[in-house]
Amino acid sequence: MDGQDHDLVDADVYDDGKPRFPEFDWHNSPKILLTRRQLRAAGLSPGGHGPVAQLRCRRCSYRPRTTCTHLAWLYRADLARPKRTATLAQEGALDRAMAARQTCPTCSRRYVFCLPLKTIGSCLECHDGTPADPNSYAAPPAPVIRRLAA
Repeated sequence: MDGQDHDLVDADVYDDGKPRFPEFDWHNSPKILLTRRQLRAAGLSPGGHGPVAQLRCRRCSYRPRTTCTHLAWLYRADLARPKRTATLAQEGALDRAMAARQTCPTCSRRYVFCLPLKTIGSCLECHDGTPADPNSYAAPPAPVIRRLAA
């Protein structure tokens, strides 16, 4: 050499300078780390803390890190909090919103699924006569008749 000290540098061509999370393959993550779905199934939520690791999907576990786009965030179960429960007022508001999407404006039947009100404007039975399954809707409520006591 010419007297200068040349150091070799190990460079990662895929490194964008951002900090990386620890990455685990399918079934190899610690038991304390859970995905959002696993937290929800246990009645928990992340509780305001961010993810601490990544989980690679089952089919991408054999691929290099740079080609896998199917990642799930992992959260610490010991920092998770119980899921909040909706209040009665919130549940009532959600029921009214769903009733607006499930009730036919023509025949007033409430179906168990959302109706195509933006495109058709009514249920299929009112629109083109397609018979509806009787198990898929509830009959409209009887009208309330108010009479003055005499």
